[in-house]
Amino acid sequence: MSRLLPGPRAALVVLLAAVLVFLLPYDRIAPGDRHDENRAAPEPDPAPLPGVPSGFFTGSDEAGVRRIAQAQAWLGGGSLTVGHTYLPGDRWSNIEGHPALFEPWARWKEARPGRLFVLNVPMMDRSEAGLPDAEVRTGLRSGAAGAFDGHFRTLGERLVEHGLGDAVLVLGWEMNGTTYSHRCGPDPAAWKAYWRRVVEVLRGVAGQRFRFDFTPSRGRDAVEWPRCYPGDDVVDIIGMDAYDQPAGLSFEGQVAEEYGLEHHVRFAAAHGKPVSYPEWGLFRNGDNPVYVRGMLDWFAAHRPVYQTVTDYCPHGVWGCADNPESARVVRKALGGPAAGPPARP
Repeated sequence: MSRLLPGPRAALVVLLAAVLVFLLPYDRIAPGDRHDENRAAPEPDPAPLPGVPSGFFTGSDEAGVRRIAQAQAWLGGGSLTVGHTYLPGDRWSNIEGHPALFEPWARWKEARPGRLFVLNVPMMDRSEAGLPDAEVRTGLRSGAAGAFDGHFRTLGERLVEHGLGDAVLVLGWEMNGTTYSHRCGPDPAAWKAYWRRVVEVLRGVAGQRFRFDFTPSRGRDAVEWPRCYPGDDVVDIIGMDAYDQPAGLSFEGQVAEEYGLEHHVRFAAAHGKPVSYPEWGLFRNGDNPVYVRGMLDWFAAHRPVYQTVTDYCPHGVWGCADNPESARVVRKALGGPAAGPPARP
């Protein structure tokens, strides 16, 4: 999704619980279930998620870093170990990264061992400028030929200099859609060759230990995302951005739809890769605790490398007071024993 923000854009659950999530049909979350006032009993809360690295995306600037601590206090524990942010994609100089962006995240990561830094990296400049397919195709082919190598080499060097050389890089995310100039649809072959080129450049940076996360948006979108997969040798994690949309689609439908959540985990398993969920949250269906429970159960079953809630309106549960029932479910799953009354930013 577009990062348009106001300002800048689980202990291992017991084996039985994991097995139940795999085996129980998702018709326990029926279409329209959250609107059924005659339901005999409420949906159970998800199991707690300690052991699944979790984060809230609360903004890309230094204030966004500070808001992680505020969201963690709202949860009542130390459960947020993932810091997730985005490089601006307007111009190449910003895609190369800047100390003003990296330094606050470097301090956050250094403050506690085990924290994970996740960075979304655009593959093209003018990232959200609505470029025509012909221009995107030309850019992809130029990138595959090495025209932009220097920008990515600079990015890798700057990350290493700031102690972020073990970052997870979500490169060219949501490539199966139409939002970004790094979209795959105009030329999947060139897109894959370009991804491979960028990974080669970044892996050549001294001191790096980057992991590369291939992350489409859930569903078919503009192009079938498996057509864009660049190869097991240049992908470490297979992610998915999965918001509660479109309107009226149940969580069961999000699991079973073409190129949906089930397809994602099966594809990753077939390629021997772990999964991740860099972006998820509420969207077209309002305050929907059934969806949130479904996602958290999904994480408990499939053990992603990390999951990050997008936490601003309409998606969020801490930074958006419009979703109190969903917020209660998240606090139950991610919060610590000290969780007190909700406090808003």
